Parts: sequence; structure tokens; C-alpha cells
Amino acid sequence: MVERAGAHRGKQGLEYFEGVSAQTAGSNALCMHVVTIPPLGRAKPHLHESHESAVYVLTGEAGMWYGEGLREHVWMRAGDFVYIPANVPHLPYNPSEEVACTGVIARTDPNEQESVTVLPIKDPGVAARQVALTEANWRLPRIDVRDDNCPARPRVQHRRLRFLGPAVPGVCRT
Repeated sequence: MVERAGAHRGKQGLEYFEGVSAQTAGSNALCMHVVTIPPLGRAKPHLHESHESAVYVLTGEAGMWYGEGLREHVWMRAGDFVYIPANVPHLPYNPSEEVACTGVIARTDPNEQESVTVLPIKDPGVAARQVALTEANWRLPRIDVRDDNCPARPRVQHRRLRFLGPAVPGVCRT
């Protein structure tokens, strides 16, 4: 068991509470931490070289720019999962003036910060929203997570899981 340890500031500019890593648990291929984005806080544009990440949002809401030139955007809130493929530039931020956003983050880098590369990309700011995100109107588009590589599996659609990146040939994501 790993007890929640002290916080540290990552290269990307966010506060992390250390959990499982090579340093705390002797992990060889995984780290898992709690990240908090304070009100109006934001990371620096960055990517994780050769390592995948997954985030589960515990509290609050966040926006994230991602992809080449940070041209794509996704909103996420408590209860959502997001998958970030290796080497995908991204910049998460908290648009709230009052509420922190907290999530559990898992990465295939047991040393967590070793694969972080801060990028010289201009921060695009806060994305515009057409409608305020509330419990009553929050609906993600359906995402088909079956591809031609998995014809035997039934069609699976999920409203609370976001895949940030293209389908990987030969890999089934159901």
C-alpha cells in the first residue's frame, strides 16, 4: 500500500499528490497520481514521449486543448474518463473561478515526469461554449469504440469515455 504523500509541482505546471510510481512502490511500467487544477489554473502545453495517459475526473470541470498545434478541444467533468495517446500534445485547464478540478491520472511512465516534454506552443486560452454545462444538458456525443479490427465484438458506445487520437490499426478499443 502507498499512503498519500506530499504534493509536487510537475514540469507542466500542475500540482500532483504522489501515489504509485517507481519511487514510491517500485513500479516498472505505471504511475498513478492525483492531480488538482486550481480555479483558473492551467498546465503548460506538453506531451508525454512514448507514454499513454488516462484521467478520471473526480471533481469539478476541465477543458483540454490537444492534438497538433492544440487545435482540438474537449470538455470533461466529474465522472468522465479521457485517454491521451503517447506523444499527443495537450493542455488541460480549469475554467472555473471558484471550484478546483481534481482527477486520478495513470500513465505508462513509472517515473512520471521523465517523459514530460514542455512544448513551445501558444496557449489557445479558454474554449468558447455554446451552452453552459449543467447536469440537465450535459451529453457527450456517442463514441463508437468498435472498429473493423474487432468484427466479432458487439457495437459499444459510451457517453462518458473520450478517446483523443486516431484508431490504432490492429488494436480493438472495446
